[in-house]
Amino acid sequence: MTVNDLPIVAFFKHLLDPFIIWSMLILTTWIYHEDFTSYYLVLVIITFFVSTYIYERILIYRNWRKGRLLAYVRDTIMGWLLIVAILIFLGYATKFHNQFSNQVLLTWFIVTPLMLIASHITVRSIVTNLYDKGELRSAVVIGANETSLQFIKHIADLPFLLISYQGFFDERSSSRIAGIAGSHTDEQAGLQLTAAVTRSGSFGSRLGGLTDVVPYVQKHNIEMVFISLPMASQPRIQKLMDELPDTTTSIYFLPDIYIFDLMQARFEYVGDLPVVAMNESPFTGIDGVVKNTSDFVLALLIILLISPIMLCIALAVKLTSPGPVIFKQRRYGLNGEEIIVYKFRSMTVTEDGANIQQAKQNDQRLTRIGGFLRRTSLDELPQFFNVLEGKMSIVGPRPHAVAHNELYRKLIKGYMLRHKAKPGITGWAQVNGWRGETETLEKMKARIEHDLYYLKNWSIWLDLWIIFKTVLVVFKKDNAY
Repeated sequence: MTVNDLPIVAFFKHLLDPFIIWSMLILTTWIYHEDFTSYYLVLVIITFFVSTYIYERILIYRNWRKGRLLAYVRDTIMGWLLIVAILIFLGYATKFHNQFSNQVLLTWFIVTPLMLIASHITVRSIVTNLYDKGELRSAVVIGANETSLQFIKHIADLPFLLISYQGFFDERSSSRIAGIAGSHTDEQAGLQLTAAVTRSGSFGSRLGGLTDVVPYVQKHNIEMVFISLPMASQPRIQKLMDELPDTTTSIYFLPDIYIFDLMQARFEYVGDLPVVAMNESPFTGIDGVVKNTSDFVLALLIILLISPIMLCIALAVKLTSPGPVIFKQRRYGLNGEEIIVYKFRSMTVTEDGANIQQAKQNDQRLTRIGGFLRRTSLDELPQFFNVLEGKMSIVGPRPHAVAHNELYRKLIKGYMLRHKAKPGITGWAQVNGWRGETETLEKMKARIEHDLYYLKNWSIWLDLWIIFKTVLVVFKKDNAY
């Protein structure tokens, strides 16, 4: 069951939000005594499809569900601004903007996000009231393991799922199950598991073995059953699947693949055969188009703006030390393929072999202006040409020298997963203090953890936030030698 399947979220996406967008436009035209023409109807339809896609991509419904009110308000407003920008572009591109009243559109653009926020907050108060009254869907879990424990914790952390967890069924004794996560189970604790107990790492009440499932579900009219048994238990799963249809419960399967540290895990189809993507790049499909397009446009604009600065730097490099202006080094790019990365030369050496020494504080290999270039990250400016070539991105995991990749891929689990995206000029690790030299394995592990976090949580808004923070980090000049 995904966020998109939740009744409340489905209500937002398919009923409430479209109704507000539509009704606000009708109300605005009525206030200004404008006719609601067919052009306005087309505008509503286009807005519906655009807003549905954008609000899903920026995870607005997930923030609502998790109770992140400020994040929800921020995402709603930013998402609506993007929707407005797209509508304005389409209006001028198709010459349809002359068919609308500027007063109507301006008022609609301002009022609609405010009404969306107000309506969602109202629904939140209604859902909270339902939760407090205990009007929830009853659920049980079959199988006590790491996967089911994670699931139970999610129920406690996300009250707007409106699920009342009753307990679990397992063939093993309570004492054996308690050792799985250092949890405790109390058969006398009652059927209702509180959020406090769940967050402490407990499976809650043991309701019996597998033979007790169907009688219990029938007696207590359980609405949802979640099966969390390993695939090795196929005969037992098949037996349950044969017996549970004799009840009115909804049946869900919790695949045990989710105990692994997955990246961009999701269900896909090869033809009509369902498969599970376990370690996938976030930049597939339309997301890849958005990422590549924004990279190209921004890189082109930035190069046009900073070309005088780059010419001055190139002249300074040439006049202050012998050697090439541009330093080229082999790095790993997307999917581990080798690429050539450009930098203004800041050292007297141009290492690109099997052994490469990282720059250190007061490094004697720096040229006269090399230290300044590295501290201010001006040496990285030629990499915008790498972005235009399609080899790099403005935001992404920073590329490491090939020699360092070959070293750390053997020492750090999941190191090569950072290459599921194009390397970036700046990244999540760099704006969180892991910029510059990584002289210890622990520091490199921390950098990789941040890189993987970025890949797991990518959004266009995260990219914009990283770019903003990069400016602040550059001015602070931390850890750059």
